[in-house]
Amino acid sequence: MRPRTWIATGAGLGLAASMLTTALALAPLATFNTLMPKDAGGKLAADGVPYGAGARRTLDIYAPARPATGPLPVVIFFYGGSWASGDRGGYGFVGRALAARGFITVIPDYRIGPETVYPGFVEDGVAALRWVRAHIGTRGGDPDRIVLAGHSAGAYIAAMLALDARWLGRDRAAVKGFAGISGPYDFYPFDVGSSKAAFGAWPRPEETQPITWAGAGAPPTLLLIGGDDETVRAHNSQSLTAKLKAAGVPVTLRRYAGMGHVGMVTAFARPFRTRAPVLADVVDFAHGVTAR
Repeated sequence: MRPRTWIATGAGLGLAASMLTTALALAPLATFNTLMPKDAGGKLAADGVPYGAGARRTLDIYAPARPATGPLPVVIFFYGGSWASGDRGGYGFVGRALAARGFITVIPDYRIGPETVYPGFVEDGVAALRWVRAHIGTRGGDPDRIVLAGHSAGAYIAAMLALDARWLGRDRAAVKGFAGISGPYDFYPFDVGSSKAAFGAWPRPEETQPITWAGAGAPPTLLLIGGDDETVRAHNSQSLTAKLKAAGVPVTLRRYAGMGHVGMVTAFARPFRTRAPVLADVVDFAHGVTAR
């Protein structure tokens, strides 16, 4: 069986959550995804497409239900899980939501601990993007208009690809924007078990930090944080915002009062969108940076 991401507790979803939400907070995201009403405007177009060798180097593709008149912008969304858990199958609610709003959406799996540590999951992010660049044109997407997005540990992967020019080389020019949701970008020294396990063996720890690589040449950036997030602290996005602004990179930081860490991604699901405009803000940003 593939590992599943488990939602932590009702605290991340807020005190106003319903009994259904509380129950879902104890269930795997795959169950959450199954129970959520589906966006009729988005569909799963391809499931488990290999982008490299191994069971976890596969991806799902979501597309608008109605045929498009031309190539659509692409969002590559990396899910979270402390670099040690997660499964693309739990994030169909994200893929359909973005596809229904005009994007070809790609959700890759990637290697996690203990199978790999840094930089293995970043390398898988590179491989997934290069697969998209080579193949997404046959599936209705524009390989030259890509937005990298992610939540939590997935936001970290997206940030490294967007900010550290060593990873993508020429392919970086196709990245028109980066949208990070509740992401860790400035977390050295490592002081929790998940970061120690994923990064502690790297001999030059500063290299593992997105904040190290933020500077001129980075794509326009949107950073979203929850006001009640106690898993990834706000300073990660705040310090990254300051460094990007100092380098002249267009960056927007938005904070949603009352939102916890998990609630920031479940806000993509239809019943929870009224709690914070996370989906709307990501969609507006992605359309803006990929407009022809």
